[in-house]
Amino acid sequence: MAGTEARRGQDIGIDLGTANTLVYLRGKGIVLNEPSVVAMDRKTGEVLSVGAEAKRTLGRTPADVVASRPLQDGVIADFEGTRHLLRYLMAKATGTGGRWFRAKPRVVVCVPSGITGVERRAVIEAVGSAGARSVHLIEEPMAAAIGAGLPVQEPTGSMVVDIGGGTTEVAVVSMGGMVAARSIRVAGDRMDAAITRQVKKDHGLLIGERTAEELKLTIGSAGPVPEDEEGPAEHLVRGRDAVEGLPRTATVTAAQVREALDEPVAEIVLAVRQTLDTVPPELAGDVMGHGVMLTGGGALLRGLDRRIARETGLPVRVAENPLDCVAVGSGKCVEDLEELRRTFARSV
Repeated sequence: MAGTEARRGQDIGIDLGTANTLVYLRGKGIVLNEPSVVAMDRKTGEVLSVGAEAKRTLGRTPADVVASRPLQDGVIADFEGTRHLLRYLMAKATGTGGRWFRAKPRVVVCVPSGITGVERRAVIEAVGSAGARSVHLIEEPMAAAIGAGLPVQEPTGSMVVDIGGGTTEVAVVSMGGMVAARSIRVAGDRMDAAITRQVKKDHGLLIGERTAEELKLTIGSAGPVPEDEEGPAEHLVRGRDAVEGLPRTATVTAAQVREALDEPVAEIVLAVRQTLDTVPPELAGDVMGHGVMLTGGGALLRGLDRRIARETGLPVRVAENPLDCVAVGSGKCVEDLEELRRTFARSV
């Protein structure tokens, strides 16, 4: 019995994200949150660093070292990189180094609702090759709804919008299933890319993704915000002159960043409206009453909740801990894998 409990304690929930990967350990909660970045030697294929350490090297590596994100748009773009990332994070989360592989944990992994069968198989194979005994997939919007505390098992409609790094997941859930769902590959990364283009257009300055993300977090917004919530009006950035190729600085304003973010935000709002169009009238009424729950890192963008509310006519609120919702949802399934099999996941 003790051996069984020890094995059960190793069960893991993973929010496998484009930007960050969170790991939930059964009985302990979220134990790890690291960037989904791997640095490898081009010549030997040796993994040099993973996670936060690897992210610090983005854009700063020599020619024979490549630091990259093995997941793009919410799916696996580099199988070997993803396998190394998972092996490292799962071992680190359990705190037992390589010895945890003897326990062969069961793993629940969150995946975008719109991925193909081939992409699902790639996730299963990557997690399995990292040492899992069995792999269970749960769609991200369902995990987000569970983690946000929505009544997913009740016969009432609840709408969740999960905005991550690679994808935005929109879904209406009821009675343990998704009644309507839409997955678009427009999220945090697309916002950063839009800011990069805007800075080049307005200032003739080339900046990296880390600088673009800093601009988004510091002065970014989805629309006008109340004075008491306004951040700085401008931000000084460093980059490379697009014409002369020399380093220089520029002052980017909040209005310029807001202009850059307008297009990706509009696509997210459109996805919400299109999902609502496919919902049965009864559930649409429920959503009108309960409102929309925003989760994921993108939910923290200033003014996004107000813009969605203004353009859909629905009440919108941000989850208490939006960054953790998907991981917490996967963790709740880890705590009761039998319930997971019956309702939410596809098991292999």
